[in-house]
This record gives sequence, structure tokens and C-alpha cells, in this order.
Amino acid sequence: MRSARQILADANVIAVVGASRDPFKAAHSVPLQILRHGWRIIPVNPFVDEVFGVKTVPTLADLDEPVDLVNIFRPARDAVDVVRQAVAIGAPAVWLQSGIVSAEARRIAAEAGIDYVEDRCLAVERAVNSLTKHP
Repeated sequence: MRSARQILADANVIAVVGASRDPFKAAHSVPLQILRHGWRIIPVNPFVDEVFGVKTVPTLADLDEPVDLVNIFRPARDAVDVVRQAVAIGAPAVWLQSGIVSAEARRIAAEAGIDYVEDRCLAVERAVNSLTKHP
């Protein structure tokens, strides 16, 4: 299994489940920082049409392209279903944001053979490792 740093470094396209339009929420500020550092973000939110000026998709199943990482900003009880959806679309990795921990989600990812990170912030990992996708 790849380290959190390697998962982020390898990713180019990240689906963000639970991306928010509210600038005061981590589900907005974290993916926005990742977007500003060169990753492509696809917001997944069934309740809004766009986040960060990017068109949303309602669910992972509605994606029309493969993603390198599914970043989850949903409560732990919802993360299990999101990880199942990530496995179903063939995502190679899932990342549960800070404060989100799920033994069941971890088990599902392990059984599917995909990389799994939980209770870590994508933006902190990016900053600590000085990662960027800018040419």
C-alpha cells in the first residue's frame, strides 16, 4: 500500500465527495487549496450545480471519467457507502478527511485492494510534503 504522501503525489484527478460551497467549511477550503496547487478537482454533491466554479456530479457513479483518488468529507457513517461506491467505479484510493474514521470503510478498501487513508487532511499532507502539480 502506498503512503498518504505517495497517494497524493500520484493523483491528478480527485473526486471530492461532500464538497461544499461554504467558504467557512473545510469541505470547501481544503479542496480549493488542492485545486490552486494544480490538481483537478471534481466536486461530488447532489445538492448544488457547482463548487469552485467547477460543475458537480451528484454521485461517484455519475462520473464520466476515471479518478485517481476519492476524497471524502462525509460523516463516518456515510463513509462506508462512499467507499463502496469508490470501489465500484474502480478508484485506486480513498481518503477520509481529518476526524473521519471507519473500521468498516477500511475493511471494504482492504478487501478491494485499494489504498486507504483516514483521519488525515489532504491540504496538510500537501503542505507538509511541499507537493504541487504545477509544471
